[in-house]
Amino acid sequence: MIPVTRLNGKELLLNPDLVQWVEETPDTIVTLVTSEKLVVREPMAELARLVLAYRAAVGGAAAGLRAWREGVGSA
Repeated sequence: MIPVTRLNGKELLLNPDLVQWVEETPDTIVTLVTSEKLVVREPMAELARLVLAYRAAVGGAAAGLRAWREGVGSA
């Protein structure tokens, strides 16, 4: 999950796997695969950075789990 801030200042956690696209008009609008739209304070470039960091963390965790399982299996 990535933290985002609505225009009213309320923070929420967004599941990046549900993001269909992001646009700036000039507000940043996040469209989800459910067609729901969220208007957030973070600029589009910041959201892209957060999503990439999230995916790297998830991928790294999965790789670590695989390595741990392989280590346990060989013990």
